[in-house]
Amino acid sequence: MASRFVKIGLPILILVGAVVVASSMSGLRKAPAKVEQQRLPLLVNAELLQAENFIYRIASQGTVSPKLETTLISEVNGRIVAVSEQFVAGGFFQQGDLLVQVEQADYLTAVKASEAALAGAKAQLEEEKARVRVAEAEWRSFTEGKAPALGLRQPQLASALANVQSKEADLERARRDLSRTEIRAPYAGMVGSRTANLGQFISRGSQLGVILGTDVAEVRLPLSDTDFGFLPQQASILKPVPVVLTAIVAGQSQSWQASIVRTEGVLDERSRVIYAVAEIIDPYQRNGHAIPLQFGRFVQAEISGIAANQVVKVPRHLLKPGNQLLIVDSDNFLQFRTVSLDRADTRYAYIKAGFETGDRLVTSPVTNPLAGTLVRLPGEGEALPAETAAPDNVSQKPDELEG
Repeated sequence: MASRFVKIGLPILILVGAVVVASSMSGLRKAPAKVEQQRLPLLVNAELLQAENFIYRIASQGTVSPKLETTLISEVNGRIVAVSEQFVAGGFFQQGDLLVQVEQADYLTAVKASEAALAGAKAQLEEEKARVRVAEAEWRSFTEGKAPALGLRQPQLASALANVQSKEADLERARRDLSRTEIRAPYAGMVGSRTANLGQFISRGSQLGVILGTDVAEVRLPLSDTDFGFLPQQASILKPVPVVLTAIVAGQSQSWQASIVRTEGVLDERSRVIYAVAEIIDPYQRNGHAIPLQFGRFVQAEISGIAANQVVKVPRHLLKPGNQLLIVDSDNFLQFRTVSLDRADTRYAYIKAGFETGDRLVTSPVTNPLAGTLVRLPGEGEALPAETAAPDNVSQKPDELEG
């Protein structure tokens, strides 16, 4: 009997006692204090919209090319007897330098023959003038009055004079041909290519090579119709427009100063762009010590456009469809502002109207923003009373709630 009590009754008593003790302890525990829930408005980064004065920068690109490019053509026949050491691809020369020398023997002979022929013609002319004077004296000794032209040998004198002029022209031609045996540089530049070699026989019209002027280089810069409207109008008249050209040379960014001196004035039918032409003085720095700008190099261009007064520059990615900006107004509520664009490029949008005093542009990403959302900025209040906070951290203005 005692053993049955130990096996059955004792566990029951222990369980009942544990329940009683637990109930007593729970009655002694104090109820937790009620704490009002506090919610924080959405934290965003924003910058004050400030109007400034700008000079628009128009971006373009192009390839550097020489302003002067000449194909040298022989004007005489003969064998090449000398070629300048600078007359090689990439060689530099000055204006007037001898590049190619053609054999002169035949042309020197032609000059001497022309000189002799001219001397003979002049002698005949002097002889004819003497005969005219004799004829005049004879006429006056036999009769009075005006002598006839034939009697005074005027036709013979005119023929002798014409013969002298013809021989003078022959001599000029011979000397000109002789001077053409020396092919000299018409300007300072560099050799683009050479097709003539020492000992080669060339004829009139043979191509000797191509030379490039190094005094001035050009870059054709394509501009859209919109960008062209921001180009100063004097670019097509008189005053050059500054341009900064940049390129990567030996792994480092280099820049050169240039000027737009003209526009081509015709809209390209295929690309629908108009080309502005920029000039670079002394691109190979033959008179300086800067990094040369070689022909054929592709460069980026930044053109100084027209001035803009009181516009706001914002990053292009912050401009939303419909030309809208997400801003924080003076009461710390999100708003969408439909703005008026003055210009936009790949990096920035330039706003000329549509914002209000005190507007701050939201620069941090906001998922599904709603107009009227209460927000806070870094450094402002950290908490608001629970009764002012709406579910999901969204609060609205009283007038929007009433609507």
